[in-house]
Amino acid sequence: MQGVQKVTLRTLHQMKQRKEKIVWAVLYDWPTAVLADQAGVDMILVGDSVAMTMLGLPNTLPITMDVMLHHAQAVIRGAKRAFIVGDMPFMSYQASVEDAVRNAGEFMRIGCDAIKLEGGEAFAPTVRAIVNAGIPVIGHLGLTPQSTSMLGGYQVQGRDAISAKRILDDALALEEAGAMGVLLENVAAELADLVAAKTSFLTFSIGGGMDSDGQLLLSHDILGLTLGLKPKFAKTYANIAEQIRAAFEQYGREVKERKYPSEEYLAHMREGEHEKLVKSLGETENQ
Repeated sequence: MQGVQKVTLRTLHQMKQRKEKIVWAVLYDWPTAVLADQAGVDMILVGDSVAMTMLGLPNTLPITMDVMLHHAQAVIRGAKRAFIVGDMPFMSYQASVEDAVRNAGEFMRIGCDAIKLEGGEAFAPTVRAIVNAGIPVIGHLGLTPQSTSMLGGYQVQGRDAISAKRILDDALALEEAGAMGVLLENVAAELADLVAAKTSFLTFSIGGGMDSDGQLLLSHDILGLTLGLKPKFAKTYANIAEQIRAAFEQYGREVKERKYPSEEYLAHMREGEHEKLVKSLGETENQ
């Protein structure tokens, strides 16, 4: 995409000032990154949800830095305009600040524009250290998939005043630590709107309120490729799964019925060459 202006952190802040909503999508590979970029998606998250959507795992916990970097590199090759965020996988930042900075740096080294990590006030020192290393950080609050066992499963967060206040305090702590923004996942709409009102950094929603600066959805939910758990907030804009299944079924029928490959898909030897080959084989057999 020649002549396309790259979305930067400054671009995102300008969009916030203009009250222009930021479009953010979770992607994992080169072809969807190319298409999303062409469609004008502003931000891409290379999410650790790749564990479930692409690898068929039950949760995000098994994903490693190597796997995340592999998928991030594919997305980076495909998206030339969008602001690309690498998702820090489980135990890539929890054990020590040094691990966190080093692993965040790996995302930046391959070409990401920022990283995302889960957790609030408890991870403020980690966020501060990563930011001090020159790496933009987006926090992640509400339903945090890496700690669903602590949250009691995939439940809406912040529905009561006490838990909502805790999430708001976490958001304020992340802002104080220097985070560029926060993602609020599967939280009560009123809470997401309150966080947007009480903070000055970028706020993003995936199953939150309308007042956030941007909205995030998984590409698999957008495209109708969700084969397992589908949250209430995930709107489907196409039914690609049915089209893919139908295409495989038609391909199978045509192979079994000897309709594929038909003449238009075949290549042939140059005129006279087949006869020469058959003749040479016959002469060889007679020797």
